[in-house]
Amino acid sequence: MSPRDDRGSAIVDFVLVGALVTLVFAGVVQLTLVLHVRNTLVDAAAEGARYAAPGRTDDDAVERASTLVEGSLAPSFAQDVSARRTRLGGLDVVEVEIRAPLPLVGLLGPSGVMTVRGHALAEGP
Repeated sequence: MSPRDDRGSAIVDFVLVGALVTLVFAGVVQLTLVLHVRNTLVDAAAEGARYAAPGRTDDDAVERASTLVEGSLAPSFAQDVSARRTRLGGLDVVEVEIRAPLPLVGLLGPSGVMTVRGHALAEGP
């Protein structure tokens, strides 16, 4: 094999490896973004539930959670927020549920809706 047979192969290797590294990097960025949004929504739902736990109304919980989501992410993520009083493990709790779209960096990846819930022990009637 002469040195002339390998001419140009470095360019092909660079393009193939570069494309693979770019796809892996984009996947990591996508996963990081989804996890950040999920964690922010879980925190907002839990804070909304804690806010309503000492006797405030369910509407107060929805307003608090929506305000936190709008301030942290975007108003489009706070379109479907609900709260209710329920029993969980024999205890009265306030449950805040947030349904939000999955954030997408590109056209590839999962699409749909993410649902998170936050609970707090109800302290009042």
